[in-house]
Amino acid sequence: MKAAAEREVKLRPGPGLRRVELDGRPIAARTLTSIYHDTDDLRLARAGITLRLRLSDDEAVWQLKLPRDAARAELEWPAPSRRVPREVKALLVAHHRGRPLVTVATLRTERSGVVVTDGGVDIAEVVDDRVDVLADDAVVDRFEEIEVELVGGDQDDLERLERLLIEAGARASDAPPKVFRALGGRPRSGVKVKAKGARRVLARGLAEQYAELLARDPGTRLGTDPEELHDHRSAVRRLRAQLRAGRPLLDRTWADDLRDALKRVGRTLAPARDLDVLIAQIDEDRKRLPARERRGAAGVLEALHARRARAQGELLADLSEPWYVSTLNRVETAVADPRFAGSGSLRRGVRREHRRARKIVRTLPGRPTDAQLHALRRAVRNGRYAAELAAAGGDRKARRYAKRAKALQGVLGEHQDAVVATAMLAAVDQELSRPAAHDACAALAEIQAERRTAARDRVAGCWKRLEARAL
Repeated sequence: MKAAAEREVKLRPGPGLRRVELDGRPIAARTLTSIYHDTDDLRLARAGITLRLRLSDDEAVWQLKLPRDAARAELEWPAPSRRVPREVKALLVAHHRGRPLVTVATLRTERSGVVVTDGGVDIAEVVDDRVDVLADDAVVDRFEEIEVELVGGDQDDLERLERLLIEAGARASDAPPKVFRALGGRPRSGVKVKAKGARRVLARGLAEQYAELLARDPGTRLGTDPEELHDHRSAVRRLRAQLRAGRPLLDRTWADDLRDALKRVGRTLAPARDLDVLIAQIDEDRKRLPARERRGAAGVLEALHARRARAQGELLADLSEPWYVSTLNRVETAVADPRFAGSGSLRRGVRREHRRARKIVRTLPGRPTDAQLHALRRAVRNGRYAAELAAAGGDRKARRYAKRAKALQGVLGEHQDAVVATAMLAAVDQELSRPAAHDACAALAEIQAERRTAARDRVAGCWKRLEARAL
């Protein structure tokens, strides 16, 4: 599999488009046939995902494009046959859930253009695509598109080339991927929210986090970007927190059962995420160590990467089990039609979570245990998510509360990360045989102890600032 980040802009050729002379080398004209696959109900397209078999004179490849904020991740596999590869199906299981991936559109593109260079370095490809939409080998639609795709340049290069083309008569376009034109436009994504007032805010929040969970699932399975797993886990946590915050509006038994199902997903994602955090920390912390311990830290990182590889295998196995797909189906049904059973203000959920946090604080001893601070962290996190939900409904005081809660959650998170890191370093230390690695573990554990103490010292002040914003 080949992987790359795709950053591009699409333009429409205006009637008076003038030729633009660009430094570079021409791209040989060629014909590309793209056979797009999706479920019958276009689940991939609704998530902004495109899967195609691309055929040209010299090669056949499967290409998968996944949304990634302002860019897209582009993955490519050889195509020895026209059957969707098993690894592609496995990567997209959260979207297709066993439904067949069938041909939904076929496009034939006549492509020409230029590779733009700067000082001998390839910056971008600027191509002119003349596209035929085919149905039973007949042309049913035809359009033209200009694409500027970065190769080795940056965002400034992309914007510069876009300006040059617009000045020459091209027109800006917010056109989606070509296949959506063949499908009659981008399929509607998300869930149509029918409720009103606080119920509408809650239903929209649940739908947004469900969409985020699905969007991050393929990246979690790939395991190449730690932020994908982080966002995946955060979406699960937010869903559970919103179901908790929405108790005054929901059938409580229904909401709690769904929260329990999602809890298993969160626990499945946790081990790999904890290792991602620790690996990133140690990669930075080792720079503070003396030369001998720094060399030993390389062995520590090697052991942690091995653990992370094992955790990824376990994660993939769990996310491929029927229980995970069943949970996704339950959540999909739930966000499409939340089981409302009451009325009230979303602020009530914020107040309840804050009271829970306050009760924990009032019972803390002079030197709280790690478990007590972790319990406080969970309570504050739930309060923050509840406040963000209320803020989405226009509650300004809840927005200010959420900001303070986020700060305290961050401090308590630093503490918990240090606790987890210390325990993991102790476990790794038992596996290592080289003295330098043992010394590195001890030195790294000292850094974690400093981080833990510093976080503890900040908790009281952050709590006072949060208490001052209590609703």
